[in-house]
Amino acid sequence: MEIVTKTPGKLVVRMPANESLANAIRRSVAEVPTLAINEVEIFKNDSAIYDEMLAHRLGLIPLKTPKNASAKTEVSLKLSKTGPCTVYVEDLKGDAEIVEPKIPITLLGNGHKLELVATAILGKGIEHAKYLPALCFYHHLKEVSASSEIDAIIQRSKGVIKPEKKGNKWRCDLNDADADAISRIDKDAVKDADEIVLVVESFGQMDAKDIFLKALDALEENVDKVVKALK
Repeated sequence: MEIVTKTPGKLVVRMPANESLANAIRRSVAEVPTLAINEVEIFKNDSAIYDEMLAHRLGLIPLKTPKNASAKTEVSLKLSKTGPCTVYVEDLKGDAEIVEPKIPITLLGNGHKLELVATAILGKGIEHAKYLPALCFYHHLKEVSASSEIDAIIQRSKGVIKPEKKGNKWRCDLNDADADAISRIDKDAVKDADEIVLVVESFGQMDAKDIFLKALDALEENVDKVVKALK
């Protein structure tokens, strides 16, 4: 396994082809606990968005998940605004750290008011999508037969890894448009390689690397449960 890219927002891993493992990791991302708004008490809402939709929007706001957070963690956020104005996520006041403060929540007309109290708790994406910490996906690297026309396409491609040439074969990460262009030149030139690229793109609640490691922990725990159940 090789780490290709590692930033707080994105982790790219190159690994031997094992679709079952890659898919298990992808699904395990939904079992990483994150902080999200779970309850909203609305005292005044003069906006055009009705209460249920407003609560739904608030639930999808990404909040930083503290490393010491537990099942007992509860964070209160208050909002009080009078229009005319756009109400942004940064208008929520409390102990939670907001990832993107300029996400708009709703609009208030002249003299209109919005007053509410929201409570955030830990949860998992398998319970509700608002707790998902990241987008996780994977795809095969491509093995491509070399030729002068094909080489030109590969050399200007912009995949997550730099194209590698061994003998008369390229190993590279092609987008669909480039793969289709090569297939029009030689329909048998592009094949799946025996390696997979797995990408974790964080929504901001925690670093992509931490999400990946916690997903592996969740996967290991689930495997242990299966092994114990079979004994």
